[in-house]
Amino acid sequence: MSTAESTAQYERQFISGNMAVAQAARDANVKVAAAYPGTPSTEILEYVAEFPEIYSEWSINEKVSLEVTIGASMAGSRALCAMKHVGMNVASDAFMTQTLIGAVGGLVIVVADDVGLSSSQNEQDSRYWGRFAHLPVLEPSDAQEAYDFTRAAFSISETYEVPVIVRLTTRICHVKGVVVNSVPELHSTAGFVKDPSRLVMVPGNAKGRIPKMMARDLALKQYAETCDLNFIEEGKDSAVGFVTSGAAYYHVKEAFPEAPVLKLGFSHPAPIEKIRAFQEQVEKLVVIEEVEPLLETELRAANIELFGKDIVPRIGELSPPVIKPAVENLLGKNEQYKNIIPAQDIFPRPPTMCVACPHLGIYYCLSHIKNTIISGDIGCYTLGAGHPWNALDTCISMGASLSVAQGIDKGRGESDQNKNVIAVIGDSTFLHMGMQGLLDITYNKGNVTILLLDNRAVGMTGGQDAPSSGINLQGEQTSQVDFRKLCEALGVKSERIREVNPYEMPILFKALREEVKVKEPSVIITNQPCVLTERYSKLPPLKVEDDKCTGCGNCLDVGCPAITVTRRETVVKPNGKEKELAFVQIDSAACTGCTLCTKPCAPDAIVPATEFSCAHKINTVEVQ
Repeated sequence: MSTAESTAQYERQFISGNMAVAQAARDANVKVAAAYPGTPSTEILEYVAEFPEIYSEWSINEKVSLEVTIGASMAGSRALCAMKHVGMNVASDAFMTQTLIGAVGGLVIVVADDVGLSSSQNEQDSRYWGRFAHLPVLEPSDAQEAYDFTRAAFSISETYEVPVIVRLTTRICHVKGVVVNSVPELHSTAGFVKDPSRLVMVPGNAKGRIPKMMARDLALKQYAETCDLNFIEEGKDSAVGFVTSGAAYYHVKEAFPEAPVLKLGFSHPAPIEKIRAFQEQVEKLVVIEEVEPLLETELRAANIELFGKDIVPRIGELSPPVIKPAVENLLGKNEQYKNIIPAQDIFPRPPTMCVACPHLGIYYCLSHIKNTIISGDIGCYTLGAGHPWNALDTCISMGASLSVAQGIDKGRGESDQNKNVIAVIGDSTFLHMGMQGLLDITYNKGNVTILLLDNRAVGMTGGQDAPSSGINLQGEQTSQVDFRKLCEALGVKSERIREVNPYEMPILFKALREEVKVKEPSVIITNQPCVLTERYSKLPPLKVEDDKCTGCGNCLDVGCPAITVTRRETVVKPNGKEKELAFVQIDSAACTGCTLCTKPCAPDAIVPATEFSCAHKINTVEVQ
């Protein structure tokens, strides 16, 4: 690399925390990176993939991604694994054993917590994993620290032979800031060294590693007390002092700029004695942490007097409007807040599926099949629980739909004996953690109809490629999963597997009605791509002919956001009952011509918006 190129590459940049982590991996000379897409961590690996010197992959799930990076660490290479908070639950089996083995090459696990539940089914505090697994936890507060702390994590990992957790939150992942890169490191792969007593975790070997883990705990506690990632910022007003970490640090600084702050970048093991000394310098000590009272509990156990979750919430982001009134009230200075007008509720804008999404027709059909219990899963299709479909009854975690459906089938009471149990799952979710559920259904003779929605992408996180697409992270052609053969291998009879174009709603509806009547496992595979990917083929848009529209509103039940209501009228039917009519229009700029809305339109009022006659042409791509 020339001097000019080097200077250009490492100048000041305005980038997100996710991109900063990726650049830190590059500059730390990481050799292997793996992840499974999950907001807010998804972009980390997408950015890493731009660096050809790093082998990167979308793994089947988070457990596999961690195991891949564990293998790279065992080979002496530096490795980075990224995931969102719920992904750590999936990876925890390998994770909890690796704490005994430790790290050979630097092993960094970047976990992104979705504080405030922007796009997750729960709010989970991944700092618990540091306590549970006896691993150090680093908490950046902005993009620059995301870069610096990731670099530092590799050094700590190799110094103490331990995997290191870098805990991000949604705000750190997505908010951009100025980042200045430091000089890249030179790190050579040492190679795999056979050491069965360390690397083969049979009970006898594992037992021998526990004392080493405990000794490591003590060394890390001592390091935390002197680590320069933990520092005190002196303040002008010692009436209250704060101990905080992560994004909450900036919230504290904004709310109380004059107060002294002990900022924890290396938050576990906590520097107890450093905090004890800090507490003696202030009148009241307040711990601000998102979201659980982990540090607060540890400090109380150490007999340090403080305030924490007794004055601030245990859920959501601790922003300045949350922190300031709580602490001012503690200090008896909250008079200024009495006359504040409460924030007005924002008009609700519920999430919905994309225009022409292949899932639209599926949920239209599901909403019109009676006497069902529908078990859902994690993905774009989770939105089927909402309006206008209301066609999901359960949603727990990734891959759970099939196992939950099996439990509903086997646990049904008298009132549910005649109900049909349906499980809905996407292609990437099925491969992530759903295959075992299907095997359980076939092995244990369940009576469940499975809708396997193959849109050949990880749709909800941005359309990343999955094994169903036949394209890897580098855009290379690779093996493509054959879901029919896979379902047969998992025990479903070949005659009970159907492949259906979800835009052909009459055929899909007929298949559903037939398969739910069969008292054995069956699978309906839908086979059209996500509309946001290049694999989707657009057709000319449609329009509504006003003189033909009767206001029946049947097209609205499809749920396509390109269809909007222009006016409503109330009419009185011959029987004296009132009926509301909804007259609609189609946004031609958004419409892709998928023709889903033409199927329920009784008066045939939806026609091509151009001369090209394709009102009932199905938007189909060739099934591979």
